Order: sequence, then C-alpha cells, then structure tokens
Amino acid sequence: MKITHTEIYRFSIPMEPFVIATGTMHFAQNVLIRIYTDAGIHGIGECSAFPMIVGETQETCIAMAKDFAAILKGKDPLEIPERMNDLLAYADHNSTIKSAFDMALFDIAAKHAGLPLYKFLGGTKRTIETDMTIGIDSPEGMAKTALNYQNKGCRILKIKLGKNVEDDIERVKQIREVVGTEMTLRLDANQGWGFDEALFALGELEQYNIEFCEQPMRTWYDDRLPELNINSPIKLMADESCYNHHDARKLINSQSTTYLNIKFSKSGGILEAQKIHEEALKRGIKCMIGSMLESRIALSANLHFALASPNVDFFDLDTALLGHLVDPVVGGLTYNGYFLDLPDEVGIGAEADEFFLEKCESWVV
Repeated sequence: MKITHTEIYRFSIPMEPFVIATGTMHFAQNVLIRIYTDAGIHGIGECSAFPMIVGETQETCIAMAKDFAAILKGKDPLEIPERMNDLLAYADHNSTIKSAFDMALFDIAAKHAGLPLYKFLGGTKRTIETDMTIGIDSPEGMAKTALNYQNKGCRILKIKLGKNVEDDIERVKQIREVVGTEMTLRLDANQGWGFDEALFALGELEQYNIEFCEQPMRTWYDDRLPELNINSPIKLMADESCYNHHDARKLINSQSTTYLNIKFSKSGGILEAQKIHEEALKRGIKCMIGSMLESRIALSANLHFALASPNVDFFDLDTALLGHLVDPVVGGLTYNGYFLDLPDEVGIGAEADEFFLEKCESWVV
C-alpha cells in the first residue's frame, strides 16, 4: 500500500470564548487532514492548535502539514513508526500537527485490518465518564457554571485557575459551596503559579476535597516539582511538563508528580502516547487522557486510545461540549450526558461533514 496524496483543511470551529491562565480562545484553531492510498483506503486526522501551550498556531500547522504530506507521498502508511520517524527526521517538535498525521495513519491501519481502532490497539469497551471544564471567570460566575453543569448530571468538574492566588482560592470555595460535598473537583492552574504561590494555594485548597491539581507551575520550575509534590497536600498531575515518554520517565524517577496527563497535541499522536502510558504503567502512575479544542473526530481517536490503555483512569474529553457553536462531524464518539461511547465501525469511525468542509480553505499535496 502506498500513500497517493493528502488533503489539508483549515478546520476552524467557531466557539464561545474560553479563558485559561495563558489566554482566551475564540475559535478552535484546528487542522484536518485526510491521507489517501492506492488501496482505496483513506485515513482522517485532526489537531487543535493551542499556541499559548504548545507554541503552534493553525498557520504553522498548515505550513508543516504541506511539507509532511510531501515527505510521506509514495510511502507505506502501515509502517507507522517509520513514517513518524520520517517526519521527526525532517522537523523536531511540531507535535500538534504531527498528531494529525499519526491519527490518520492509525485510521488507515485499523481500516486495513477491518477493526475499530480500539480493538486494533488491543482494547475493549468500558464505561468512560468525562469531566467538564470551567474556564476562568469571577468566583460567582464560575460557581453559577458549576451548578448548571451539576443540574445537567455532571459529576466531575475541572476548574481552571492560575490568575491570582487569592481569587483562585475564592473560586474553588464558592464552587464547593454551591455543588456540595459529593461532586468530584479537579484543578488546573495551567502553569499560572510560582512555587511559593502554588505551595500556599494548595495548602489553602486542601479543605475543599480536591482530587488533584494539574500543572501548578511553569515548566521552567520543573526542578522544584519534587519539592512541591512532597509538600503539597493535594496530589499533582503533570501536563505541560510531559510531552513524551522521556519526560514521563524523568518526572516519575524524580518523584515530581502523582499522575500524568497525556494529550496527542503534546505527544505527537497515538504512537508516543502509547510509550508514555507504558512508562507510567511500569511504575503504577495513573494517567489522564486530555484534549485541547478538538472536534469529535480527534476526541474519538482519544477515546479509542483510552479504551486500549488500562492505566488511563481519568478522562478530560469534554471539548465538544465546551462551546463549539457547530458540530462538523459525522459519526464518531457520542455523549450520553457525560458518559462516552464509540460506534463499532472500522478505524476511528468518524468523518468530517462534507458541507462544512466545502467552506474550509483546503490544499492537496
């Protein structure tokens, strides 16, 4: 089997403004690719650029996608490690757009095998419940949002923090007061605190029964993560500090974290995500599967991976519920409230809506 050509789409999804510690997103800056083969099989992949986290924009992703598509042309898509090494040999980093190519290659491989991707990866179905993320707002506004989610049946909240420590504490306090004691609360500071701020905030927030806190400090303070981890009364989860399995190994060996957050936009896709999961599994470190602002195409791939990864215990796959004003996807992952399911179609089982694609700027390489 050989790759004949690749379609690249500017897959912009309008959405309600979403605020985190490092910036505000007004639309999902996504890129969609479809890799075609001479066997009549094509694979679909999607990535969501989050420049304030990963350093890639929609424009850089599109530019690199054109180069990557040319590199892969005429090569065997079933040799996934070799194809991803081809991209690495050309350009280091650029993990976001690489994840779209990785995803499309796995889609082709699973379709070729006649299996849903999770079965191709060795997984089985299990019950998956996602959290819901609350963007940064006033304490009163975030408490109102939390109560609204709870009234809709949500049982797990992820609270974005990292602007001002005192305000952050008040945000969590008011949310806990309105939702009561039964609801699971997770925190994500998105690198918003320094060491002293993080130590103070985590100590103050312990009383609100917090499951864990993601990425409390900027990655340039990673050398102080072991100290914070030992002294924090709340368990820590490394997110922006963990891009690849080498990061995972160093974080685990230095006792810097209790949990790891795996995101394809950081790992470069499923292949490296499997290696991170393997490092964590060897040491009994539980993982979360996270996302940026992807549509249900990439979210479906995330769920397939999670179903084949027994050490993934936490699920942050709510992005399609976070204010996307359109759903440009046919098939794929479905939400029953906050519980997720996948169809048993071959491959990822999701496609882009052709009517939506007609309005997207596109290229063929």
